[in-house]
Amino acid sequence: MASMPASDDDTTEPDASEAAPPAPAFPAEFGSRLTIDLGAIAANWRILDSRATPVECAAVVKADAYGCGLEPVTRVLTAAGCHTFFVADLAEAYRVRAVAPEAKIYVLNGLLPGTPPAYAEIYARPVIGSLVELAEWDTFCSARDWHGGAALHVDTGMNRLGINPQEAVALAPRVIQSERHGISLLMSHLACADVPEHPLNDRQIRVFREVRTHFRGVLASLANSPGIFLDDACHCDLVRPGVALYGANPTPYRANPMRPVVRLEARIVQIRSVPRGESVGYGAAWTAQRITRLAVVAAGYADGYSRAVGSTNGQAGADALIAGVRCPVVGRVSMDLLALDITDLPEHTAHRGDLVTLIGGDLTLDEVAAVAGLIPYELLTGLGRSHTRVHIEPSADEQALAPAPRGRRTRRGR
Repeated sequence: MASMPASDDDTTEPDASEAAPPAPAFPAEFGSRLTIDLGAIAANWRILDSRATPVECAAVVKADAYGCGLEPVTRVLTAAGCHTFFVADLAEAYRVRAVAPEAKIYVLNGLLPGTPPAYAEIYARPVIGSLVELAEWDTFCSARDWHGGAALHVDTGMNRLGINPQEAVALAPRVIQSERHGISLLMSHLACADVPEHPLNDRQIRVFREVRTHFRGVLASLANSPGIFLDDACHCDLVRPGVALYGANPTPYRANPMRPVVRLEARIVQIRSVPRGESVGYGAAWTAQRITRLAVVAAGYADGYSRAVGSTNGQAGADALIAGVRCPVVGRVSMDLLALDITDLPEHTAHRGDLVTLIGGDLTLDEVAAVAGLIPYELLTGLGRSHTRVHIEPSADEQALAPAPRGRRTRRGR
């Protein structure tokens, strides 16, 4: 994947309503561009950190920081004051450690057979989700006299990873009585935090609270991005936001409190006219009701832009922005091409080679995901593979906002 240098950004103090700053000049040989506003990511972490105070705010940077680039995102969050990171696997943990040598790194997918020495090599902490994993970790720690730390994952209702609450309570005396137990964090994961009225939320909070009482002195974590806004009872000792850092709405039932982070643009490769009654794209799913001018754009589902967003006969789809004007996507989105109806634009507004905006500005990540029948996580994590990523560095003013270390935080991850 190609990389483009970013220019200095003169954005002022972060505000949740601000749009992402403009990207630097972009040579024509690069077809599509995913611009990532690192200053907005740092600002979003500060919003979440403030919301969670006085507990610690970590950051989930798995899936290549949700497609935004693990290394630059880790770097900017570290500078903003984040000292704890969650990744999916050891490969991501190695990458975070290279950028954040003093951070605490938790690996969410657990302990695979034979991997404990790799955790020790980079001072990473497995999130242990079964008694088998715990036995292997205990054996390693005893043999190596290792005190690097680990999280114990308790399943409170997700039924995905984690030991059950009864197993956790049975283990608690051994953990509490042993000075070398190595459990540095007790955690669980909310399944329905983005639906505040869902009864599973109260059940999970109640179960985790009960389990936590048996682990006195061990830090606890329950809240993901929507959990931070669900109930202060979810905050425990550490919150671990993910998708909210990258601009998606953690509170879909109200206005988005986060700053937008990503802008997706692609180039017009052809402008053509279609007679009334002619169809456009695969399956003849959309038919022109008038003489129609089309802009054919070089982006499609192979680039993470969903096939489902196109308009069909009788059903509206997504829009794109040309010169700030919404233009509908018509017909089915192809693997690497899509068509926009630009009939209502002034004659010389769109040109071959121009960039059009597919996500960004008025076209929010959440809106485009909803039109595609996706969740923002799904859309966002699929964007980073094909486009040239351009990272906009925080401005000097934004960098000056980095918080002083708080007493509740530990700088060293080892």
